[in-house]
This record gives sequence, structure tokens and C-alpha cells, in this order.
Amino acid sequence: MKVDDLINGLAERGQGIGDCVGERWRTAPARTLPTGTSARMSPPMSQRTLLPNLGIARYRQIADTLEHEIRDGFDVGQRLPGEHELAERFGVNRHTVRHAIDMLIDAGLVARRHGAGTYVAGKPLAYAVGSGSRFTESLAKGGHSTESVLIRKQVIAARGGVAQRLKLKDGAPVFAIETLRSVDGGPFCVISHFLPASVGDAVFDAYKGGSLHALITRKTGLRPERVKSLVTTVPVEPEDAALLAVPPTQWVLRVKSVNVDAATRKPIEYAVTRFRADRVELAVAIA
Repeated sequence: MKVDDLINGLAERGQGIGDCVGERWRTAPARTLPTGTSARMSPPMSQRTLLPNLGIARYRQIADTLEHEIRDGFDVGQRLPGEHELAERFGVNRHTVRHAIDMLIDAGLVARRHGAGTYVAGKPLAYAVGSGSRFTESLAKGGHSTESVLIRKQVIAARGGVAQRLKLKDGAPVFAIETLRSVDGGPFCVISHFLPASVGDAVFDAYKGGSLHALITRKTGLRPERVKSLVTTVPVEPEDAALLAVPPTQWVLRVKSVNVDAATRKPIEYAVTRFRADRVELAVAIA
């Protein structure tokens, strides 16, 4: 499902342009997101045959075989052969293959991307939550490739928790920016950023993707510093499920954070991040 379809669906349910619901907002689509798939071909898979007399279900044998091959020869973000190809290889129907892949999904080894296939998921990554932690810099130090893609941005009226955490009057203008962050070629988190208009039009107009905090510092001289993070688990929202390539029944790890300017201590960003829970471990430093 594309971003355009998600937003059109919201419009049909009566959520108009710029509505701010539960510290989230949706707007008209800026563009269709790239699939983020790897250009590399999947490594050749061995031609193991199933052993029907072992008392082990066929789907279990297929799952065990694929798990072994994924661990030996696949990289994070690579696409598995399609269900039809796997069914022919193992001499079973697609339902049996789908059952085997469901087991791998439950184990966190692979993830389905709607309309794109099944891809190798990464091991949980340790992500530091501290006053100076930054997404791109933190993961790059661990040798991981990262990408931050702009989904949409809009000026909205601050309501509820957004106004409260940015210490703004109800209805004050806020820059709302939503991004999809990927690590090692796979979706990692979706972030809703809310910036007070005092940060300046230069940041809002210039942001096209990449590190938002680096852009804020470069354009304004402000230095974002995290002062609070609230962590909880919540059911994934349908549009986030499509972006994160997770089943609609899965839960995500939600982190609400407030960043202030290091010098003035005034709030300059409120962010609501939804992590794929199978891809992240939050590392909290206790001073």
C-alpha cells in the first residue's frame, strides 16, 4: 500500500487536511515513498529436499531450512524468493510455504512488505536514549547505514500534548514534519516532529530528508538537547504498519521526546517516534 492510498483512506473517513489527532496528523501526500529494497540479488539457495518420515511437519522443515540459509547467506534488507518459487522448490503448495514464512516472521527473521515481498529483518539494534543522542550519528558509529526520508510536512495548529510539551498557546502555529527512518536498508521507525514556528521558516523550507537536528543547528545555531523521553508499547496504526512493513496486529515501541535548546533551555522540538519493536533495544544511560 502506498502513502497516497493511506492518506486518501483517511480523507474518506473524514480526517481533513491538517487535522491533529492524538499528537499525530495527516495531510495530502507529498510523494510516493521509495520501496527501500536492496538492488542486490538474493544469494542462491540450496536444493534441500523435505524428509516426510521424520514426524516433522513440512512447513516446519521449510522454516528450518530457510532460517539456516538466511543466517548463512543473506544480508539485512535482501528479498527472499517468492512464495511460488519456494513452493516449486519444496514441492508443496503456497499455503504451506506461507505457514513457514509466518514462523520466520514470528521469530523476527523476516518481514513482509505489502506488495513487495518478504525481506530479511535485522537483529535488534541498541539505540542510545540520552540528552545528546542523535539517530544518524549514533547508528553510523556502529557501522550501520541509515536513511531518513521525508513523508510529509505542513504547518498545523498546536493542540493538546503538542502545545503542552512545546509550551505554546493552544492554536499556535507549529511546523509538523514526518519522516521514515531506515537502517541497513530496512524500515526502522516513523517519527512525527513538531517544531515551534519560532525555529524559523528556513528550517521548514529547507528540510528534504536526512538529519533534522543537524539542519536546525546549521540554519539557526540552536543545539537540540533531549530532556525527557516517555516510552511505551502501543498497537501499530494501519498507515505505520505499511511504512514499517509489519503485520497490522503487531505492536510498536513508542517514544515521546522533548528537545530543548542547550543554551536557552526553551523547547524546540517535540517528537513522537514509533519503532519496530523487533528491530530496536533502547539503551538508557543512568548518570
